[in-house]
Amino acid sequence: MENRGHEAHPPGGGRLEWIDVARGIGIVAVVVGHVWTRGGLRDAMYSFHMPLFFLLSGILSRPQSVARFAPRQLASQIRPYAAFLILLVVADQIIETMKGGRPIFHDWPHDLLPILLGGSWLRGPFTIFWFVPCLMMARMFFNIGLARWPDPLDRRWAWAILPCLAAAYAVGKFTSLSPLGALAVPMALVLLWTGAAWQRVAWRRWMVAPLALLSLAGLMGLMPTLNMKAADYGWPLLSMGSAVATSLLLFRLSARIAPLAGWAAAVGRASLVIMYLHVAVIHYLSPYFSKPWLLAQALLIPLAAYYLIRSVPAARRIFL
Repeated sequence: MENRGHEAHPPGGGRLEWIDVARGIGIVAVVVGHVWTRGGLRDAMYSFHMPLFFLLSGILSRPQSVARFAPRQLASQIRPYAAFLILLVVADQIIETMKGGRPIFHDWPHDLLPILLGGSWLRGPFTIFWFVPCLMMARMFFNIGLARWPDPLDRRWAWAILPCLAAAYAVGKFTSLSPLGALAVPMALVLLWTGAAWQRVAWRRWMVAPLALLSLAGLMGLMPTLNMKAADYGWPLLSMGSAVATSLLLFRLSARIAPLAGWAAAVGRASLVIMYLHVAVIHYLSPYFSKPWLLAQALLIPLAAYYLIRSVPAARRIFL
């Protein structure tokens, strides 16, 4: 059980409990990083939390028909993205007006353009909305490569991944504008490939030591942390390498604790709804709760929303 990577990282397809556990751990890290907005705890979460989700998606990636995959991605991801965005825009109009404040989007119809552009144009309760369209675009590009080179360890992948890596570190130097999170797509592609390639690597016990050292360097703040939305990846290769190391170790842990971590799996299954809603909960409730209570609300309210949405067929078709 110790010498094969695929046993710790099962192939994609179906409902894999360890994947849900890893998603659950990842989304808790995301929420913690948004509740504690400065300090060591925030930096530790930012050192790995978003790369973890891209790596997981890469692990689950399999070559698919390009003609079918892209339309299916657009249909399945844009609908809930738009639905949650509209929901929060309407909620912000109501909540801020009731508080006697001014909604974030208040200059109509001019505000329609930044809403449609998304990414770096969205802030406050909408700040996380860069992630899903970025992941969607990266997955579509990555599938084009997989359809051509199904083995991620094929040496020809270097011709695609090395330019992506160079572009990932370059684009953030020239612009901060990121329509629909496109600024992070080059690094997202690198992470998708890394996750897919990791599936083909046999696990060895000696890997724990170098991965743990690299992980701790990021978690302890010994190197600059990450801000994927702004294409800020800290020290070239090292900061992202630390994120990958932490994520891979968490995947090993998730595979081991999956039978006993039903709560984490439940949170993982609701991770997309939590991703969309938790920043809004933090944004509106932060004046009224201490940080530990705010963390609990930012997890429990979206989790309750997920189960409510899942129980109503019409809402499930729109939001999930």
